[in-house]
Amino acid sequence: MTDNPIKLIDKWIVLVNPHAGTGKGKKDWGKINEFLSRSAIEFEAFNTKHREHALALTTKFIKKGYRKFIVTGGDGTLNEVVNGIFIQKKIPTEEFLVAMIPVGTGNDWCRMFDIPFDYEKAIKIIQKGEVFQQDIGKVSFYQGDKQKQRFFINVAGMGYDAIVAAKTNKDKERGRGGLLVYLKNLLSSLLFYKFSDVKMLTNGEKEPCNCKAFSISVGICKYNGGGMMQLPNAVADDGLLDITLIKKIGRFSVIRQIKNLYDGSFINHPKVETFRAKTLKIESHPPIDLEVDGESLGHSPFQFRIIPQSLKVLVGNME
Repeated sequence: MTDNPIKLIDKWIVLVNPHAGTGKGKKDWGKINEFLSRSAIEFEAFNTKHREHALALTTKFIKKGYRKFIVTGGDGTLNEVVNGIFIQKKIPTEEFLVAMIPVGTGNDWCRMFDIPFDYEKAIKIIQKGEVFQQDIGKVSFYQGDKQKQRFFINVAGMGYDAIVAAKTNKDKERGRGGLLVYLKNLLSSLLFYKFSDVKMLTNGEKEPCNCKAFSISVGICKYNGGGMMQLPNAVADDGLLDITLIKKIGRFSVIRQIKNLYDGSFINHPKVETFRAKTLKIESHPPIDLEVDGESLGHSPFQFRIIPQSLKVLVGNME
């Protein structure tokens, strides 16, 4: 006896995070819903109610036959939808289509693909239907003594980047967000941050890179932290992880480089190195923290790998 095949439903599921953008998701949904309804896009909309709810809803609707998802939220909500698609093993991930209406505080994935922050213009991108098949990253990490895994669509940050993200996420929970909050946390965290001894192995090479590290970014796309170009050379469909390593650096040097984070020119600093790899292993002492697509997760050791051109997304006018 065989299972009945799932009947595919050619309709978009819109997952709305009402807490995104420190409440913009809820405040602006009426306007977004009106634009969507006028666009002739067939959709059903559902609010997320708690952390990981978008992941659970994605899994639920995949089982019902849906293959198209619009994320109305931020990078964290997008990450949950991606993980809902990738943790299931029955449907090839290339059969899904993901689009975004950005209402988050960072919206860094959208910056890579020229998706406007204007809701009506973002919906026109969905109507236009320009498909890009991008790479997805996968990282294994630890929470205490338990090893866990997470997929990511944009950027994973470790060390200082993860500390700043954790503080910013706590501020978001208190209703405070935006660029100024992120910059405040970036500067205030310098007062107590301690460097870690890090060992990095790319592509299974026998000779590791050993150094004292300030921050490590691993990504598919270029931006995180609300428009900082941490991985300026990233190409989202080249089958390679882009890696930026910032070695031990003085506090005043960090402050002087902040403006250069926004155009990517900070990588010219002598304490910064960039790499590309299909796999990456990171060990550190003491352990360093991890954030993925802006969400705080766990700590080292880490193992990264790339899943080439494994998800279809709708994009704007890419150069």
